[in-house]
Amino acid sequence: MSNLNPLTLYQAAIILLLSGALLPLAAGRANRLANLLGACSALAGGGVGLLGSFSLLLGGAIVTWRMGWVSAGVNLCLHLDPLAGFFLIPVFLLIGSGALYATGYLNLPPRSWQGGRHWFCYNLLAASMALVLGAADSLLFLLAWEGMSLSSFLLVIYNLEDESARKAGWTYLVATHLGAAFLFFLFFQAYRLTGSTEFAAFEALRTLPVSGTVFFFFLALIGFGTKAGLFPMHSWLPEAHSAAPSHVSALMSGVMLKTAIYAFLRILTFLPPPPAWCGMLLAVLGLAGALFGVALATLQSDLKRSLAYSSVENIGLIFFGLGLWLYCRDGRFGGAALLFLAGALLHVWNHALFKSLLFFGAGSIVYATGTREISRLGGLLRRMPRTAVLLLIGGGAISALPPLNGLISEWLLYLGLFKAGQESGGGQAFVFMLLIILLAMVGALVLLMVTRLLGIALSGEPRGPESSRAREVGPAMLAAMSLSALLCLVVGIAPGWALKLVAAPLGLLTGGRLSGGGEVLAGLPFGPAWGWTSLALALFLIALLAWCFAGRPPDPGRSTWGCGFNKPAPRMSYTAGGYGQLAEEEVYCGCLRPGITSSRPRQLFPLRWQWRTRSVDPILVRVVAPFFTRAANLAGTWRRLQGGQLNIYLTYFFAATILLLGWAVYS
Repeated sequence: MSNLNPLTLYQAAIILLLSGALLPLAAGRANRLANLLGACSALAGGGVGLLGSFSLLLGGAIVTWRMGWVSAGVNLCLHLDPLAGFFLIPVFLLIGSGALYATGYLNLPPRSWQGGRHWFCYNLLAASMALVLGAADSLLFLLAWEGMSLSSFLLVIYNLEDESARKAGWTYLVATHLGAAFLFFLFFQAYRLTGSTEFAAFEALRTLPVSGTVFFFFLALIGFGTKAGLFPMHSWLPEAHSAAPSHVSALMSGVMLKTAIYAFLRILTFLPPPPAWCGMLLAVLGLAGALFGVALATLQSDLKRSLAYSSVENIGLIFFGLGLWLYCRDGRFGGAALLFLAGALLHVWNHALFKSLLFFGAGSIVYATGTREISRLGGLLRRMPRTAVLLLIGGGAISALPPLNGLISEWLLYLGLFKAGQESGGGQAFVFMLLIILLAMVGALVLLMVTRLLGIALSGEPRGPESSRAREVGPAMLAAMSLSALLCLVVGIAPGWALKLVAAPLGLLTGGRLSGGGEVLAGLPFGPAWGWTSLALALFLIALLAWCFAGRPPDPGRSTWGCGFNKPAPRMSYTAGGYGQLAEEEVYCGCLRPGITSSRPRQLFPLRWQWRTRSVDPILVRVVAPFFTRAANLAGTWRRLQGGQLNIYLTYFFAATILLLGWAVYS
């Protein structure tokens, strides 16, 4: 594989994806042809790009390509190295699996423009993400970044008739462009200091003083953190990811958020090491986001919205590991710093795999039932057994249960905290111990979220007519889910293979400054014994599931007297709100508890009493929304300057002319 030219394969993948954006539009209103052209181009581009990315990562090559634009005075550059290859692998993988899933998921009318519009935006998003990861010039990077933002916005509002989708799309568009404003300022300052738009020239930023380093660090943190959904800049994420089609949600949550993490790491490679408190601040934001995201995920009544808040939690875990790496890398915690960085990078892959699986599974449930309301589901384990088993694998992976991949990356974070705590003393050791406790609390809440989500949706009896009519989805959707589930098992059973692929980007990011790092990774217990034990456990669980489905005993019949009922009714089971009520009342703070609305009937023997809970994001409701409301009101006051009268505008022209003449005379 090292003999393959990764640059050629990467460029071929970009061309295929761009062709897949344009060809479906040429198909016009022939949705079947547009669907075929768009999906085949995405599958081909994803496959070719995946081959080139593995070639790049395994070969450890660094390739650069330039296209001079003399008339504009800039060069458009591509730069591919192991760090870019590491992030390109999940991007190209999910591009292909998402396209495969979409062929069965999209319900397109025979004659319309929906197919061409969807595949144009989907393949443009895919090509833009790949270009963001390969760009070596700030101009090309910003063009690809803007293409990624606009194409994903159009996919979020794909269902134009849905008012909530349109609102979520506009929220996302405003948030992503606010973050982009900080990125424009960052690259403008870098150009001012280096005199070039190329990333290679940004190496001169290594001589910045501490104040300059902190300045660039915060510009990158706000600009890329907004796109990544880092707390407290996450408010757009649950709205957009729940509104988009499920395969788009998988692509956005699984890999689009990670492009911002890649860009943040790339900027860090150009800067001197930031102060240790910057790393601790990043770790605190990440851990706070993990706790906040998983807490709100357990309160949502919408299936996809719960998974979207779970993405806030997992992005928080990645930034938690990166922050601790920055905090520990230049001290005496070299081995712990490497564990933190390895755990964060590996979680980039793991989250892409199990979150795509969960969003695919949620989309299959929505496709089969027509509802996203968790409390209206139930009994899907018998009606959709294949989807249910694959969702159970995804739930086990996100809960960090063996023998699945989520355990490996989170265990590396735990090992790093234990090692740093052993090598420190006093108050610093207490801080690491406290972080272990808080990280364990995140894991417990994730388990609550998964059992609530999958237990209510899959087990028991149907709680609504939607679930009773559900049937298994088609082979294309099952194949896309099966690929993610298989890779979750592969990484969990053979983590040593995954860590070998992480070694190249680790070396690029650490720059050889970590002492004892190789010994730390070599000492991890991920050898043959781990693999065989995990494989045996996986086979045992598969056999147990097969026995439960195939060997279920026949119904023994009904008892003569069953205390008033023959079998439990759906109304006797837990609802989504009731399942997490104990955590809401005893664990969560008041700002996270959902609001309750009820209408108490006045008659003595009422037939119905409505009682509803509504969980809101306190950051969105109490901080973001009031800020934009006040900004809109302030902007509205300036509308008085637009009087709509010609004499007022002539006065403005006259005043501007006098000011310009005065400035010219003074100059």
